[in-house]
Amino acid sequence: MLAHHHIMGATGRRGSDPMVDRQQLKLLKKGSHAWNTWRAKHLERRPNLGGALLREANLDGADLSQANLAQANLIKAMLSRALLREANLGGADLSEANLAQTNLIRAALNGANLSWANLSGADCYGADLSWTILSGATLSEANLRGTDLSGATLSHANLSRADLSGGNLRGADLSGADLNRVDLREANLYRATLTRATLRGAVLRGANLNRADLRETILRGADLREATLRGAMLNGATLREANLSRADLRWAQCSGAALSDSDLRWADLKGATLSRADLSGADFSGADLSIACLKEADLYLARFCEAILVGTDFSGSDLRGANFTRATLSGADLRGTNLKGALLNERELRDL
Repeated sequence: MLAHHHIMGATGRRGSDPMVDRQQLKLLKKGSHAWNTWRAKHLERRPNLGGALLREANLDGADLSQANLAQANLIKAMLSRALLREANLGGADLSEANLAQTNLIRAALNGANLSWANLSGADCYGADLSWTILSGATLSEANLRGTDLSGATLSHANLSRADLSGGNLRGADLSGADLNRVDLREANLYRATLTRATLRGAVLRGANLNRADLRETILRGADLREATLRGAMLNGATLREANLSRADLRWAQCSGAALSDSDLRWADLKGATLSRADLSGADFSGADLSIACLKEADLYLARFCEAILVGTDFSGSDLRGANFTRATLSGADLRGTNLKGALLNERELRDL
C-alpha cells in the first residue's frame, strides 16, 4: 500500500499498479521496433513499467505514451524521438539520458532526476517538471510553454532559445544557466534564483520577477517591458541596452548594476536603490523615481524628461548633460553632483 501511495503521489492524477509488468518489460528490452509493433495491436493497454530497471536501454523512438514509468531507472537511457506523451515519470532517474526531440507533452516528471540529460528540441508543453533536478541539462530550443518548473533545480543548464512562455518557475534555481534568447514572456519567476545566469536578448515581457535574485546576471539587450521586479536583487547585473519600459522596479536593489543606454521610460522605480550604477545614456522619461537612491551613479547624458524625482537622492552622481526637462524635482538631493551641461530650467530649479 505504501508503494502504491508513493506512485500516486508522483503524479496526483494517474493511479497505476506499482508492480512492473514483467512481460511488458521483457518485450521492451527487445527494442523499439518489437515494442511499437505490440503497442499498435494493444492500444487499450497502458504499459506498467513502474520501478523498471532500464539503465542505458536503447529506447529511441519507442511509443511509451501514457506509460507508468514512475521511479524507473533510466540512467543514460536512449530515448531520443520517443513518445512519452502523458507518461508518468514521477521520481524516475533519467540522469544523463538522451531525450532529444522527445514528445513529453503533459508528461508527469515531478521529482525526477534529469541532471545532465539531453532534452534539446524536446516538446514538454504542459508537462509537470516541478521539483525536478535538471542541473547541467541541455534544453536548448525545447518547447516548455506552460510547463510547471516550480522549485526545479536548473543550475548551469543550457536553455538557450527555449520557449518557456507562460511557464511556472516560482522558486526555481537557474543560477549560472544559459538562457540566451530564451522566451520567458508572462512567465512566473517569483523568488527564482538567476545569479550569474546569462539572458542576452532574452524576452521577459510581462514576466513576474518579484523578489527574484538576479545578482551579477547578464541581461544585455533583454526585453523586460512591463515586467514586475518588485524587491528584486539586481546588484552587479548587466542590463546594457535592455528595454525596461513600464517595468515595475519598486524597491529593487540595483547597486553597481550596468544599465547604460537602457530604456526605462515610464518605469516605476519608487524606492529603488541604484547607487554607483552605470546609467549613462539611460532614458528615464516619465519614470517615477520618488525616494530612489542614485548616489554616486553615472548618469552622463541620462534623460529624465517628465520624470517624477520627488525626494530622489542624486548626491555625488555624475549628471553631465542630463536632461531634466519638465521633471518634478521637489526635495531631490543634488549635493556634490556634476551638472555641467545639464538641462535644468527655472521651473525644475524652483522645485529644489
